[in-house]
Amino acid sequence: METITCNGSGDSSIIFYLMGIPSLPKCLFLPIFFVFLLLYMLILMGNALILVAVVAKPSLHKPMYFFLINLSTLDILVTTTTVPKMLSLFLLGDRFLSFPACFLQMYLFHSFSCSEAFILVVMAYDRYVAICRPLHYPVLMTPQTNAVLATSAWLTALLLHIPTVVQTSQMAFDSIARIYHCFCDHLAVVQASCSDITPHTLMGFCIAMVVSFLPLLLVLLSCAHILTSVLRINSQEGHSKAFSTCSSHLLVVGTYYSSIALAYVAYRADLPLDFHIMSNVVFAILTPVLNPVIYTLRNKDVKAAITKIACPQ
Repeated sequence: METITCNGSGDSSIIFYLMGIPSLPKCLFLPIFFVFLLLYMLILMGNALILVAVVAKPSLHKPMYFFLINLSTLDILVTTTTVPKMLSLFLLGDRFLSFPACFLQMYLFHSFSCSEAFILVVMAYDRYVAICRPLHYPVLMTPQTNAVLATSAWLTALLLHIPTVVQTSQMAFDSIARIYHCFCDHLAVVQASCSDITPHTLMGFCIAMVVSFLPLLLVLLSCAHILTSVLRINSQEGHSKAFSTCSSHLLVVGTYYSSIALAYVAYRADLPLDFHIMSNVVFAILTPVLNPVIYTLRNKDVKAAITKIACPQ
């Protein structure tokens, strides 16, 4: 029988071995690599175009678009945290991560994902003020207020996950810890430990519920107020304008939380391990891919700015 020796917490000799998608045949590694590479390039180009368009176009220097460039920046960061390593895994078979690299990846991935949820709440609040309190909008959504809201969303997410990462790093691991995932996700790292994982799994799950469902409740509350205000508008033109103002945001929120729901169902239900891994990969990639598409196709101002940049006359 193989003897497993658990090393102490923070042991620099610990190496994490990414199992990837265990049942995926090796003949599919190269096709998967090209699919992920294509999606990653689309994420980088799409979100970079939004960033350039908003910064370069003075007419887009509004609170809504200020929060949009925060969202686009997060989309780039959250995928850059995980996708390059996945590409290396599928192309080169590079499965190893050092102890610091694994925990840094875990911390950044969850922090940036959480920041996205908070930015979506801030964007929902912006739409609430624009539709429900339009006369107070210039007073309530000043550049200083916008900066404070965005900074709070970033800092809260970055600070919130520090205790979880520190506690997980104190767990004992084998000298070569096998992680059944394509990157260092918190639950996958915890399950690779030799320690009792129950309290860590419970804490991680509770934090995930708080950072997922509390923002969702706030977004839904904002939507309820917006819907109430829209129904009070008598003209059909007013209805259309109000719905078009927040439809893109609602689509992004729907995409974000649909991918979270998929990952949650895969975790709670008795489903194959590969399905759980792929659901997390979808969560990491789906929203950053779709966000630029949604905002480009459904927002005529962003579409016009990007078209002018891509096809200058």
